Amino acid sequence: MKTIALFIAAGAALSLTAYTTKTSMQATNMQATQDGWTNLFDGKTTKGWHTYNKKEAGKAWQIENGALHLDTLAKKQNSGSGGDLVTDEEFDNFDLKLEWKISPKGNSGVIFFIHEDPKIGESYETGMEMQVLDNGTPTRLGHPDGKLYTHRAGDLYDLLAAKEVAKPQGEWNAAEIVAKNGKLDFYLNGQHTLSTTMWDENWRQMIAISKFKQWLGFGTFKKGRIGLQDHGNEVWYRNIKIKKL
Repeated sequence: MKTIALFIAAGAALSLTAYTTKTSMQATNMQATQDGWTNLFDGKTTKGWHTYNKKEAGKAWQIENGALHLDTLAKKQNSGSGGDLVTDEEFDNFDLKLEWKISPKGNSGVIFFIHEDPKIGESYETGMEMQVLDNGTPTRLGHPDGKLYTHRAGDLYDLLAAKEVAKPQGEWNAAEIVAKNGKLDFYLNGQHTLSTTMWDENWRQMIAISKFKQWLGFGTFKKGRIGLQDHGNEVWYRNIKIKKL
């Protein structure tokens, strides 16, 4: 009888634990819904993402310790497995937060307002970019772009320079992009680094003297996908979440 009683008690305890865990998870999910944030990356899969102009995510984008990792070795071993990774969903007004870490002499970027179209070869032909880069240091060379104005980590790439607060290669940087009704703000590692207005005359003039002037659709779309750039170098992204504004 004691044995039976112990089994019943153990079963009840396990049920209570499972119920408590489930309730806790539901509460967490409910909180995430209440504060308006949606996780774009679950830390385990590429669900919700695909390679630009393809149906699925390239196999070079691998999951490593809860982060999306562009594995350049896997890319070499599997032709066509790389490419820019973009969200399945499109966004207009949003607050995007994520963390990135770049490899030595590496280059990547967070691209937004991407208009995906088979007739448009690359995501950067329409979408703007927050630069992700190894800037280097006074005693160590980084990526060559680190020597160019508006090409350094955190910049609105080739358009506008940002306040420099990026951490060195190999360290995690916390980035935030806020786009609301034409106003664009960048934040990096807790600091407000850049502010501008999109789609006005000044915006058009900036594009006119940039490398993007050759693509008529660049910087014109007010709704689009968010992308993580494959620039051929190893890079990691994690804790990617968005709030629609």
